[in-house]
Amino acid sequence: LESDKQIMKMNNDVWSITDIISTVEFNHTGELLATGDKGGRVVIFQREPESKTEPFSQGEYNVYSTFQSHEPEFDYLKSLEIEEKINKIRWLPQQNAAHFLLSTNDKTIKLWKVSERDKRPEGYNLKDEEGRIKDISTVTSLQVPVLKPMDLMVEVSPRRVFANAHTYHVNSISVNSDYETYMSADDLRINLWHLDITDRSFNIVDIKPANMEDLTEVITAAEFHPHHCNLFVYSSSKGTLRLCDMREAALCDKHSKLFEEPEDPSARSFFSEIISSVSDVKFSHSGRYLLTRDYLTAKVWDLNMESKPLETYQVHDYLRSKLCSLYENDCIFDKFECAWNGSDSVIMTGAYNNFFRMFDRNTKRDVTLEASRESSKPRAVLKPRRVCAAGGKRRKDDISVDSLDFTKKILHTAWHPNENIIAIAATNNLYIFQDKLNSEMH
Repeated sequence: LESDKQIMKMNNDVWSITDIISTVEFNHTGELLATGDKGGRVVIFQREPESKTEPFSQGEYNVYSTFQSHEPEFDYLKSLEIEEKINKIRWLPQQNAAHFLLSTNDKTIKLWKVSERDKRPEGYNLKDEEGRIKDISTVTSLQVPVLKPMDLMVEVSPRRVFANAHTYHVNSISVNSDYETYMSADDLRINLWHLDITDRSFNIVDIKPANMEDLTEVITAAEFHPHHCNLFVYSSSKGTLRLCDMREAALCDKHSKLFEEPEDPSARSFFSEIISSVSDVKFSHSGRYLLTRDYLTAKVWDLNMESKPLETYQVHDYLRSKLCSLYENDCIFDKFECAWNGSDSVIMTGAYNNFFRMFDRNTKRDVTLEASRESSKPRAVLKPRRVCAAGGKRRKDDISVDSLDFTKKILHTAWHPNENIIAIAATNNLYIFQDKLNSEMH
């Protein structure tokens, strides 16, 4: 991998907690990349066209637009602050010259239109150059207004606000393959929305018990099937996946398929339930497989096999002996995301110490790489890293598990839909890497 561009969000290393990136998402072509942060801002990066002077260089991503998506609010009925942090961003497929994206905080989902303007109208009959209405008695002749060129301006405007539908914190949004509907999931419910209707949604999953003392699990993530608009999956804190078919019933409380790995009784511990909680679920581009991430592993499931995962990848098994201290500092509750490459042959997920892991499903090879300012100078080739378990033999350049920095964590990653370009969010920094071979072939 080669560092393509490193975008620092603040100068001179002065940054606040509101600058921490909380979500990363490529659009369907990969030409745009959106990030959301804890301050409620969305930053969109655009891929520059390839340089004519350097035909073999890939286009870099530069800031295209920045806007404030959400503001902090206060729920006076419940005396609760609603923070502005962007939990998820999802792009809609492009239908015309404009781009549309959905962004959500804990409670409110918004639909944004991103468009360009490089012409302005001039020569109005009833308005002067500053836009003021003229006195009609002064108009003695008529002229045809004309469009004059102007500097390119990117306009971002809110088109819809979907509010007041979630009692609990929204953790997922997913656009359906019919491009007309989308769903939003919180801890106990999943709602189905029409993109044109903001004042009502349909509740399609409700796992809230009559008595909250009987609550045993919560919804952690949800996603629509990429090709079948009637199918969706949601994951739970118990480590299960439920595939639902909206053709069977209006309320999908009864799943069509339940994916669950039987627990090994000999490996059970105090932390078993916590580390088995699924933090992310993603359909493969083909729609045949599911990729899930729990605290220590990433798993690939075949939709046709519910009994056990097809593949299990150890992300950082060396932490198993550290679970007690990770529980005490709350790191054990970190929610790592996962991503497929464009051909579904490689998966990626984050870890601690600004490390991220990649697993090749065909060759079964894996690599640990680091996204940091020291190791990721522009155009520098990333060196594989290796963590040595406590008490194990250390080679040169190995990092001891005891020296890992658990405050540096890569929770959010995204993979370009067609090319080997990845985006990694590391605290308040965004790193974009590309495959060196890929850039040489082009």
